Amino acid sequence: MSDAIKHECGIALVRLRKPLEYYQEKYGTAFYGINKMYLMMEKQHNRGQDGAGFASIKMNMLPGERYMSRVRSNQAQPIQDIFQQINSRINEVLLEHPEYKDDVEVLKKNMPYLGELMLGHVRYGTFGKNSIESVHPFLRQNNWMHRNLIVAGNFNMTNVNELFDNLIRLGQHPKEKADTITVMEKIGHFLDDAVAKLYKEVKKEGYSKMEASPIIADRLNVAKILRRAAKNWDGGYAMAGLIGHGDAFVLRDPAGIRPAYYYQDEEVVVVASERPVIQTVFDVEFDTVKELDPGKAIIIKKDGSVKTKRILEPLERKACSFERIYFSRGSDAEIYQERKDLGKLLFPKILESVDQNLENTVFSYIPNTAETSFYGMVQEAQTYLNKRKEEKILAGKETLTPEELNKILNMRPRIEKVAIKDAKLRTFITEDSSRDDLVAHVYDITYGSVKPSDNLVIIDDSIVRGTTLKKSILRILDRLHPKQIVVVSSAPQIRYPDCYGIDMARLEDLVAFRAALELHKDRGTYYKVDEVYEKCLAQVDFEDKEVVNAVKEIYEPFTDDEISEKISEILAPEGINAEVKILYQTVDNLHKACPHNLGDWYFTGDYPTPGGNRVVNRAFINFYEGIKERAY
Repeated sequence: MSDAIKHECGIALVRLRKPLEYYQEKYGTAFYGINKMYLMMEKQHNRGQDGAGFASIKMNMLPGERYMSRVRSNQAQPIQDIFQQINSRINEVLLEHPEYKDDVEVLKKNMPYLGELMLGHVRYGTFGKNSIESVHPFLRQNNWMHRNLIVAGNFNMTNVNELFDNLIRLGQHPKEKADTITVMEKIGHFLDDAVAKLYKEVKKEGYSKMEASPIIADRLNVAKILRRAAKNWDGGYAMAGLIGHGDAFVLRDPAGIRPAYYYQDEEVVVVASERPVIQTVFDVEFDTVKELDPGKAIIIKKDGSVKTKRILEPLERKACSFERIYFSRGSDAEIYQERKDLGKLLFPKILESVDQNLENTVFSYIPNTAETSFYGMVQEAQTYLNKRKEEKILAGKETLTPEELNKILNMRPRIEKVAIKDAKLRTFITEDSSRDDLVAHVYDITYGSVKPSDNLVIIDDSIVRGTTLKKSILRILDRLHPKQIVVVSSAPQIRYPDCYGIDMARLEDLVAFRAALELHKDRGTYYKVDEVYEKCLAQVDFEDKEVVNAVKEIYEPFTDDEISEKISEILAPEGINAEVKILYQTVDNLHKACPHNLGDWYFTGDYPTPGGNRVVNRAFINFYEGIKERAY
């Protein structure tokens, strides 16, 4: 994506189902689990670069022995930083007590982070909130082992105010109005309640307070706690938690907005945000890694038993399509094919934009994440040219000379590496004019790759704001002197904010929204903006289920092509010589390419939960009133 936007977070959970001695004997190290967690987090680094955290729980520790550890970082390389901290602590202990190395039981007792249950998290901060206090996992501590709770997730809730008020009604005094805090405290409240009830139950059976502890651990109904806690959640989430005595869970939202995958065998239970991460780190096949169904939780008890339980009734499946287009690792077999299909389905529109003149058209891509869609586009171009070759050969089979035949057979798409990102450059000056000059040099171009008579077709995976295109990429490409620059987005026009984990919060940041406003100005219908504002205001006090997305009316008078043409005008830099065209994927073709991930609210405004409509209306009110705040 040429525009930098915030990503979703990523989770990784590992439960070792054997004693640590088993891994020492089989794999040569008691740190098998920690090593796997490092790999899983690094292989999800694409999902979060602003912070990372790791927590572990040791099973069956005696009172007075530390059984929970946590480390977090918001440094420039957060994953490396936390594992450097872990490694330093381990080396300190081994340096002081080298004899521990050969005794796993003693090693576990004295070594921080060395446990059977581990939770990792990589995050992108939203709206500049990237203090260490905002980095997951979050910890809720208590002297009762069963009441300790560690939570991390890939999520965003649309109804934080409601959840906050619910906590107050429960008698709590939350320290912050943030969705992570409210979610953790909601789970924690019902965890406390369940433990208290079990204690009374066990006490009536004649057990002492000390004897009650393992019985509570065995009887604790994690599914019931989650049902009570998640009852009023509105958002997209893959929520992971560890309970102090050793139970663990991962809960997925009922619309399946945020992804979660799991794998289990006799040695481990693993959960992650991405399937290929598990495949690669544990060297297992595609079909052994299961997708966690929407509204279900995978629950791992202290004894290592695993069950998936229905927590919330599933809604219509609306798994995030933006995951497939851009955020997820392209090494997933399904995602790789879907991205190729996105490029393939764009080709007819591209062909029309260059007047079928492939001989004078150069194909390339920006940035590297668009490479797979580029392959699909080029393969479709090859298929098209093969048909042209067949037609020409059959039409002239009686008269073709060897030279003419050779010329026909050599017809192929012209592919060039036109732009290269200079990863070393950093825009370290914040003053606008200086910064813009530096931004203009983030990409280098390959001189001589394009002739002055050529069309230059560049595929991008999505165009959100268009800022980098306007300030940098289009000017750089214009130095090659093409006749026409066609920038093609493998995603449709992003028209609405996302409120479930991707940080696209303000309408005025979206170039499609700005284009629609300009079209209203051009046609003398800008009064529609006032009408939509009034409709948004009128719904402020509605129940979420009664709210409708009034912002759709901004786009209704215009076709997709009309908005694309206006975007082309907006993004074409002043003084550019080449004609600029911006083309977008259609929503229908997006659904053809990604048939199992039909969540498309940022393109269509069809939000999968009631809270989404409230968020988009609030975003419009903020735009109209000039409030520079997120709408959720």
